[in-house]
Amino acid sequence: MQNNLVWRDGVQVMRMDLHMHTEVSHDCRTPLRDIPGWMLRTNTRVIAVTDHDQQRGGPELQAIVRDQGLDDRLSVIPGEEVTTSEGELIGLFLQERIPPKLTPEETVREIKAQGGLVLLQHGFDPLKRYRLRPEATERIAADIDIVETFNSRLSRHRWNRAAAEWARARGLPMSAGSDAHTLRDIGEAWTETPFRTIHTPAQLLEALREGVVAGRWTHPAYAFGQKQWRNFNSQFRR
Repeated sequence: MQNNLVWRDGVQVMRMDLHMHTEVSHDCRTPLRDIPGWMLRTNTRVIAVTDHDQQRGGPELQAIVRDQGLDDRLSVIPGEEVTTSEGELIGLFLQERIPPKLTPEETVREIKAQGGLVLLQHGFDPLKRYRLRPEATERIAADIDIVETFNSRLSRHRWNRAAAEWARARGLPMSAGSDAHTLRDIGEAWTETPFRTIHTPAQLLEALREGVVAGRWTHPAYAFGQKQWRNFNSQFRR
């Protein structure tokens, strides 16, 4: 596997993508077995697997990474993009699946009960169909641990800036998420930070606070067409 090492001022750095999907999601075909090679190739050394209303993708990918002997180079955080009664929330470091359709407050309690972190993703884009409603965001604001301030698939880049302003006003760590639904999308949004393995919430928060958020924004209409084309081509490469 290609192992892309990146150094800045004598320090090895890595990218982290905390919002992406796999074949475990109903709307994604990315095989879990293909992800470690892509992570190495793009220097995306940490990912959070956040499949829609499913948690098993993260542990299954952790097992693949372990079987390939890549534990010292790649970190996989088990997560879930949970559909609450008022929009979506991401839970990180989850031990088990959280059922959909709970209230945002109940979902937060479930995440915290597992020792996990609450990540607010694409919550400021009014055109995002499943964004967390603004009134719900305000109700759970004190329990949010991380704010996604760069999402590659928002309707306008201005909503990433709005999220960053909201996070700065509350002193919250910021993250990036590709919201990838194909393999090649993974790592299109990232936080660059000094290289380390990530096993605990505390380690992730430290890495985020030392990191710089960046990414490539793609209009959702173009991204949808790109996804369909990539999925079509992938059928002929297997």
